[in-house]
Amino acid sequence: MPQHMTTTGSLILGATGKLGRALARVWPQGAPVPLLQGRDDCDGLLHWNILNDPAPELPVVSGVIVLAGVTTGDDAGLALNTDLARAGADLARRLGVRALVASSQAVYGHPDHAAVEADTLVPVAPYGRAKRTMEQALAGQDHVCCLRIGNVAGCDSLFDAMTRPPVTLDRFRDGQGPRRAMIGPRDLAQVMVDLLGAPFLPPTLNVARPGTLAMADLLVQAGVDWHWRDAKPDALPELALNVTLLQGISPLPPVTAPDMLAQARAAGWGA
Repeated sequence: MPQHMTTTGSLILGATGKLGRALARVWPQGAPVPLLQGRDDCDGLLHWNILNDPAPELPVVSGVIVLAGVTTGDDAGLALNTDLARAGADLARRLGVRALVASSQAVYGHPDHAAVEADTLVPVAPYGRAKRTMEQALAGQDHVCCLRIGNVAGCDSLFDAMTRPPVTLDRFRDGQGPRRAMIGPRDLAQVMVDLLGAPFLPPTLNVARPGTLAMADLLVQAGVDWHWRDAKPDALPELALNVTLLQGISPLPPVTAPDMLAQARAAGWGA
């Protein structure tokens, strides 16, 4: 696909959400500053109601990053993830740039191994099923890469709970708590920059630091009050992502609790 010559950054759709705000705070120094879109008319933001209005006049951008989406609600509400992603992908195609679309590790469901991009998707929750439908709607578009993102430090439910202690954590029969694939906001911002500049991208990509992180280690590192509860039968002990493809494009070090907490705080968590 032909690329525009550009001296500006990417366009981030959904920049007023929790993840968008976190990324904006830790965007890599030296990288072109992104253009941030919001649905409401806010100072410093591109005002665009994506699903109801035509795209406004835009400067030349290096790519379109689609963070806009819905995380909760009924099936009709969650279906808006597909509509928003299509709008972002269509805009990127018209501009002649790539679209990075935020999907989720939830599309894998409960795999018993480190999930690989080629795995069959068997999501168990409505959000995961909605993201799978979104990915299917975008399939076959060479300029689109769907990012199956792990837990983002400072933006997930555990970090939300840590702002309102005490925190309750599942404990499984082996005496351990849940382990998850995770990435920091600063990591993710750098990954976005690297992906838009890469010579080739796959249609889907796992995005996390190598390894998994014990949620108990985060709680201990943060020094918050917490306690165990017996995990329910359907609780998931571990969700790991194989990030071999990502490591070949934007290498990251193994995940650690101290670094995830530091990145979360730098991006505004706990402030």
